[in-house]
Amino acid sequence: MNKKIKTSGLFLCFIAVLFSFSVNGQRSQAKAYVDDLKKITDIMVYDVTSPVAAARYYAYTTLASYELLALRDKRRPSFFDFFQRSSSNTFPKPIKLKNPVASYRYALLFSASSLLPSGKKLQGRIESLKSLLTSQEVRYIEDFVTTIVAYANQDGFQQLNNLKRYTPRRGAAFWQPTKPAYMAPIEPNWNTLSPLFLNSADQFLTKPPIKYDLNPKSEFYKLLLEVKEITDQNNKEYNEIAAFWDCNPYAISQIGHLEFGLKKISPGGHWMGIAGIATLKAGFGIDKTIFTHTLLALTLHDAFIACWDEKYRSDRVRPETVINRVLDKTWSPLLQTPPFPEYVSGHSVVSSASAEILTLIFGPKFRFRDTTEKEFGLKTRSYKSFQQAAEEACISRLYGGIHYMDAIDQGVWQGKKVASFIIDKTKPYFPYQ
Repeated sequence: MNKKIKTSGLFLCFIAVLFSFSVNGQRSQAKAYVDDLKKITDIMVYDVTSPVAAARYYAYTTLASYELLALRDKRRPSFFDFFQRSSSNTFPKPIKLKNPVASYRYALLFSASSLLPSGKKLQGRIESLKSLLTSQEVRYIEDFVTTIVAYANQDGFQQLNNLKRYTPRRGAAFWQPTKPAYMAPIEPNWNTLSPLFLNSADQFLTKPPIKYDLNPKSEFYKLLLEVKEITDQNNKEYNEIAAFWDCNPYAISQIGHLEFGLKKISPGGHWMGIAGIATLKAGFGIDKTIFTHTLLALTLHDAFIACWDEKYRSDRVRPETVINRVLDKTWSPLLQTPPFPEYVSGHSVVSSASAEILTLIFGPKFRFRDTTEKEFGLKTRSYKSFQQAAEEACISRLYGGIHYMDAIDQGVWQGKKVASFIIDKTKPYFPYQ
């Protein structure tokens, strides 16, 4: 009997060791994917990619890896089943993948190398993965990705440069370029791109912005004073929150007559970084890690289209312009004003949308430490939930002096509407737990 107990114990230990190897293997595979995405983010920072374009790149690169996964795992539906724009392209006939994980990563990186202006910087990583695949697998994945890229290039992106250029409107209520670089507005025609899930860019219209009015008793004047008074407090905690969520790829440092780009991450890049932190903390395998990043990236894509549609409809002036004009010529916001109209707050739209998606997957009380901005010299911040992080990201725009409060409130509303629409479309078909 003792011999049987001893044999049984050894067997259980053997099973435990195998399970440990399996779990550790799954985590290392997921980490490799997250690291690949971080490299793609680094290239976008290098290219000074606009927030809207970054979301588009995240969407189609993660989509390439997910769709390859969905072909292999028949339990997972294709995201193309939910898109409002059908694909006229035909995917190559599926083959058996001997190394699925390397294949998914290859699809991610190869699509990024095809879409990003500096995508060639991924070549070393691509070649390393290629050595793990057969020549047949390489050809198949590259043909597969080419189909995804062709679909992406039918969304109107390539026609943007041929559209009518934006000219600032006359009138005190409308957006004007701001210091230090007085840049032209970024992507004024972004609402012409085809959304993925949404029926149209204006599907979830916000309320119109509070009317421009410099009467001291007006609602607008109260909003304006709120911006100035909060930034004038020079509150340490507020300042740290504003800096942490700055995420302005166009921030410029001026020394004398010289200007230097500071190379910062985009808002979407920050939330993709949070998704990576969460998937690794939760111990997700490669499949669920790919799904999480893809659903988030696709949501970011549509959220930015909706937001940019409103920005250039309302075309509202930034606080900096008005305060310098009527209150204080020397005043500057804590954060550098981004080069596009004020209403609605992009951070509020995409942060609220992201929190809805990540809460759906990880739950409402998922704690995490956000180390995304550590490489940019900022301290790690801890959150009790994605909702808490999103709320902080939204209010950071007021603390930074670059948004009025109604733009933040309506941005939150729009972001949640976009996310809820996408969740309603997809939730019945995906196993989140």
